[in-house]
Amino acid sequence: MPKVGDFFESLRATEFVLVVDGTESPGVSKVTGLSEGEWDTVDQPDGGSEHIYKLSGAKVHFDSLTIERYVDGSNQDQRFRDWWRRTFHLNAPVQGGSKVRKNGMIIKRHLGEDVLRFAFYGAWVKSSKFSDLEAGSTNLFIQTIVLEHEGLERVD
Repeated sequence: MPKVGDFFESLRATEFVLVVDGTESPGVSKVTGLSEGEWDTVDQPDGGSEHIYKLSGAKVHFDSLTIERYVDGSNQDQRFRDWWRRTFHLNAPVQGGSKVRKNGMIIKRHLGEDVLRFAFYGAWVKSSKFSDLEAGSTNLFIQTIVLEHEGLERVD
């Protein structure tokens, strides 16, 4: 990171790219849920006292990733639509459900250079929704996609 005087300049949250199955997805404007996981906590009382020990449980939970992207008529619209349709297709005899999984990465850049990578594994589309339509507004049309996944980690 660039050193400015006596301190290091913080990274800005504005420069990043989403990669799914090796393909960059332009038009993504926001990613939330970058959590490296959380252990369940078990409370173990100390018999005969008022002290309770906090122990890590056996389960790790990961936050869902929420992706916001601009709907622009590009082939990215079709890629996300196809992923959604493989997961949930109203008239199909069998739904794809959570078995339609993909791996991906969120690459954080600073001044055009990759500085952090977050890899996610086994992601599937939990939900897809669109922004409201409003006559007379200047808002852009946005798709919000929620991905459930098996894990997220910082990688080199």
